[in-house]
Amino acid sequence: MIIAGFNQAIGMAEVASEHGDMVDHFLEMVHWVMGVLFIGWSAFLVFVLLRFNKKANPKARYAGMTSHFSTHVEIGVVIVEVVLLLGFAFPLWAARTEGIPKGDNVLKIRAVGQQFYWTFHYAGKDGKMGLTEMSGVSAANGIGLVKQDPNAQDDFISLSELVLPLGQPVIVQVTSKDVIHGLAPIPLMTQQDAIPGREIPMWFTATKTGEWDIVCAQLCGAGHANMVATVKVMPKAEFDEWLAEQAPMFPPAAK
Repeated sequence: MIIAGFNQAIGMAEVASEHGDMVDHFLEMVHWVMGVLFIGWSAFLVFVLLRFNKKANPKARYAGMTSHFSTHVEIGVVIVEVVLLLGFAFPLWAARTEGIPKGDNVLKIRAVGQQFYWTFHYAGKDGKMGLTEMSGVSAANGIGLVKQDPNAQDDFISLSELVLPLGQPVIVQVTSKDVIHGLAPIPLMTQQDAIPGREIPMWFTATKTGEWDIVCAQLCGAGHANMVATVKVMPKAEFDEWLAEQAPMFPPAAK
């Protein structure tokens, strides 16, 4: 489609999530409307400069514009913006906020932001994530995982690399240990602020295998530009193998 070429022409990131096509389509609509407005208002500005320059109008006229043309154009712009907001933005937002996945097939991960890197907390083979406490955070236990919790015994962490299975719903609980960060895996077309003291979910289903950057979407300090991580999407079988190979934070010998 012609309309679908706008985002590619301006270098937008590829879409790698199930809901991403809706977001991408909405952005395309906004870009096309803004492009039309830019051309229209630029042409109007050139017309005004030529039509009402000093040479053509040596004597100023202070009555102003008597035609209602500009008023009609402005009303049309407002109508288009209302249609975009009510017809596209609100339904898309509602689908995202109310469509959190449920069921045993959902992979749950914690993302903990810290100046200036991300720690991703995975449940182990039992699929049950252990409890965490901020009071238990230390150099050896950066996420405050509670060692006494039976569900924590096989949990593990991945530093600055978010590994995901293809085609499986994922919920990432996003939080921070210090200041406000923003977890933004761009091709997954989602972003969530990481706020100290809160865990806020973001969810998606990856539809492409590959490896992309994760950026911090909030100015979080002098090293903000260096707070870069990686999201890696692999086939489900490969992900299961990767999962089985990870060393738990509390190996049996250390109990």
